[in-house]
Amino acid sequence: MLKREGDVRIPSGCAISGIMNRKGRVFSGEDIIKSIALMRDRSNGLGGGFAAYGIYPEFKDHYAFHLFYDDTRAKEETERFLNHHFNVEMGGQIPTRKVASVTDPPIIWRYFVKPKLEQLIKLEIPDNEYVVKCVMNINSRIDGAYVFSSGKNMGAFKGVGYPEELGEFYRLDEYRGYIWTAHGRFPTNTPGWWGGAHPFTLLDWSVVHNGEISSYGANRRYLEMFGYKCTLQTDTEAITYIFDLLLRRHGVPLEVAVAAVAAPFWADIRRMDQEKKELATAIRTVYSSLLVNGPFSIVLGSSNGIIALNDRIKLRPLTAATKGDFLYVASEESAIREICSRPERVWTPRGGEPVIGLLERAEAVYRPSEGPLMMIAGQQ
Repeated sequence: MLKREGDVRIPSGCAISGIMNRKGRVFSGEDIIKSIALMRDRSNGLGGGFAAYGIYPEFKDHYAFHLFYDDTRAKEETERFLNHHFNVEMGGQIPTRKVASVTDPPIIWRYFVKPKLEQLIKLEIPDNEYVVKCVMNINSRIDGAYVFSSGKNMGAFKGVGYPEELGEFYRLDEYRGYIWTAHGRFPTNTPGWWGGAHPFTLLDWSVVHNGEISSYGANRRYLEMFGYKCTLQTDTEAITYIFDLLLRRHGVPLEVAVAAVAAPFWADIRRMDQEKKELATAIRTVYSSLLVNGPFSIVLGSSNGIIALNDRIKLRPLTAATKGDFLYVASEESAIREICSRPERVWTPRGGEPVIGLLERAEAVYRPSEGPLMMIAGQQ
């Protein structure tokens, strides 16, 4: 019988962790495995996973599709779809090793693809929007197939098990990336299954999440107006699509995206100076359906850096630290000190206050304006 996470409630459960190097220097997945393993008591073996950036330099211009298949029929149907819509440079099984505690995995495959030019011309859309449409199509229409990663030079690795066991299963010690995030799962209201584990991804966005979103219904309905399909039985999927909508499709600054997801209270807005009050009021009005309610702490990964954020009341823990070119975020300070024993700076962000770490090459474009809601990693 399928064990459901809602059978046991641990109020502060789930663990998240993230590491990035601001200069884009790649390093092994061993540290992120050690960090998330220290928080094993926050997990229950029903889900764990990782996202890594910079791991496919030889295919950096291709979209890396990671897929779960229930059976060969689903694989064959999906491959017909991929061959029709994309130029497939290479496909094959994702390398794994046997781990006794990781049982009954699906068929796990990856493909390096580029959209066919004639399809882009026909639809008159950019390649990233084309990829999103194809991912939504596969996940909603091909029974038994699920694209769980679709970015460039990055990949997600997840499943049913404890995260450190899945890190061993996926041989993450053999990969090298400049950003790593991880998740260990405990209670939500969804079943433990391979596709339902964190992180959730779209293009190069990835989200790991500790908490529970009470606004999921409103968030989902708003996202569906823009063509997103929430099919994965979890509220975290919606958070991933919210950031894709705001940052990629609407092109809003990071500050605006954060203020939409974790908006200041109206009482706090009334105390702002006039310019900030007008901006905060406009964000809450225009994007009211994207306000994320409920306890949460998240790490959003992208090819340009990470954002760590928790809810406005800070009902879920989040700690950050820096040392040299490295930024660390985690549910617990101990998970950071496990891999960085003497950080130069450690702090606990306030509710709704983001920790933003950007690669040096991305700072000129993405660095947000300084304000009461913003905290750039390393700022005093």
